[in-house]
Amino acid sequence: MAKIKLRQWDSAEHLKTDEDIALYLDACLEEAGDDPAFIAKALGNIARARGMSQLARDTGLGRESLYKALSGEGNPSFATILKVIHALGVKLHAAHADG
Repeated sequence: MAKIKLRQWDSAEHLKTDEDIALYLDACLEEAGDDPAFIAKALGNIARARGMSQLARDTGLGRESLYKALSGEGNPSFATILKVIHALGVKLHAAHADG
């Protein structure tokens, strides 16, 4: 019997286009509920897909501090989240929550 080789799913590998990224972030915002770490982790996945070193240059933040802040384990400030969102070229928008 042949062994099946498995590896852990990495969302960043599947975020190839701006549309992929926008749809992924929108789905994560919908799914996150009251979990800010979920959103930070989603932004981390997008950042890794785009290149963390470039994001560090674009935000003026350290690469290692970005990895920590966007790991889902960190607790980034809202200012950091806004810098990251802006540098990634993503827009957030508000809509009325139905029910």
